[in-house]
Amino acid sequence: MPAILLSPLVKWSLAAVGGAMVIHWVVKEARRINEELDNARRVKVRVTDQEQRPMLRRDPRTGEYRPY
Repeated sequence: MPAILLSPLVKWSLAAVGGAMVIHWVVKEARRINEELDNARRVKVRVTDQEQRPMLRRDPRTGEYRPY
């Protein structure tokens, strides 16, 4: 059975195209995952009861923030 002979230029070209495809896929997946995380973070941070939250003021003696 004869071996398939490819010139080194063809081999390097195929390797470069394959590498570019892998990089494109990785970047696309990273963007998709970051978008999902950002959406989850936005939902988690929303405050629905703003008027029930205590207001904080800085205590001049200790420097700590306390509810008033």
